[in-house]
Amino acid sequence: MKNRIPDEILLQVEKPARYTGNEINMVVKDVEKIDIRFGFCFPDVYEVGMSHLGLQILYYFLNRREDTYCERVFAPWTDLEQKMRENHIPLFSIETQQDVKNFDFLGFTLQYEMSYTNVLNMMDLAEIPLFAKDRTESDPIIVCGGSCAYNPEPLAEFVDFFYLGEGEVLYDDILDLYKQNKKQGGTKEQFLEKLLQFDSIYIPKYYDVTYKENGEIASFIPNHPNARKVIKKTIVTDMDSVYYPEKQLVPLIDVVHDRTF
Repeated sequence: MKNRIPDEILLQVEKPARYTGNEINMVVKDVEKIDIRFGFCFPDVYEVGMSHLGLQILYYFLNRREDTYCERVFAPWTDLEQKMRENHIPLFSIETQQDVKNFDFLGFTLQYEMSYTNVLNMMDLAEIPLFAKDRTESDPIIVCGGSCAYNPEPLAEFVDFFYLGEGEVLYDDILDLYKQNKKQGGTKEQFLEKLLQFDSIYIPKYYDVTYKENGEIASFIPNHPNARKVIKKTIVTDMDSVYYPEKQLVPLIDVVHDRTF
């Protein structure tokens, strides 16, 4: 695998191992045999994202599917971001070093509000239109989850759908629907409409939201006949049978929480 960032640039930035991959237990798949490419996006630098237990769980959970390749995507530090913009290098994944703008899904985990601007900056670096209304069939589907997804409105204009709750519960169903829709030649709109069957999926385009002067929500009205009036989070009810990986990715540099999960 050839690094997306040329060596002459990597030698000019702090901690180049943030961007090169090839860590112990990294999943390698043949992209020609994959139906769904999913970018797990952590809107912060490598050291922070690799300390997140949710990344470790969902990375292997999604990659256990033979039809899906889940690859990691992190926000570059400011030194590399400048070089990427100067050299017109779009945002890429760690595993294959390929442009994420060509993936099927980009899933951002929202762990703290201060990362919201990084979400938009990563989309801009990837050369993906920021507003959901401006994206086309050739652009990835943008999904957000994580603890801050319970307050989705700050990012509602930029995200195709929010997943509220534990990813291990519904992601298989969601990806199965996407794969079926894709094989049938369905559109992104048709896929999103099918997601309305789940009570923990919030699709902003199917709701009309108004606000009070202080920023609080004044009204939240569905504009699609199948859109639910109340969105409920999905929870794991049986911890004894819930998925947990037998191995973890081992970073090649120190991360924020240098530990074994």
